[in-house]
Amino acid sequence: MKIYTKTGDKGNTCLLGGTMVPKDNIRVEAYGTVDELISWLGIVSSQKLTRHDKDIILQIQSKLMLICSHLSDEKKTLTNLPVLKEHDILMLEQEIDNIDTLLPPLDLFIIPGGNSVVAFCHLARSVCRRAERRLVPLLRERKELNIAMKFLNRLSDYLFMLSRKIGHENNIKEITWKPKF
Repeated sequence: MKIYTKTGDKGNTCLLGGTMVPKDNIRVEAYGTVDELISWLGIVSSQKLTRHDKDIILQIQSKLMLICSHLSDEKKTLTNLPVLKEHDILMLEQEIDNIDTLLPPLDLFIIPGGNSVVAFCHLARSVCRRAERRLVPLLRERKELNIAMKFLNRLSDYLFMLSRKIGHENNIKEITWKPKF
């Protein structure tokens, strides 16, 4: 099988199910943004992290691949493909709660930075937020994507907390935003 199809040469791509759409189609924008998030998580995971954090990120990337598959399947042809479940959301919430017990309380906004892995977590978080925004128009036609929206929403919270945890473990001072008027 060849990797190139040449269908994209004119700005089109094929969804699962066979429909040709322009590459700026809302569905393509949504799964493309989730794909970008998967790549950013690969960068985060390739940094110096605990084995536990790397394992969680790999689980998250796998769930995001599921979301991409469902987003690209406009005719629901992938009948055997697993779907996200509520326990996937609970896993993220448990990770967030566990991290929260390790950190000092926060009452100011944080400016991303301090070291590269902290900044990469924040970049992944902001791409995750964009993926949420790209998913909104699709929710109107596919209510089953609500679980994906929930997952992305919790994931952005998890990435924020992961950035704080990594900074805390490495004695990196958080850069807080103090508005000056």
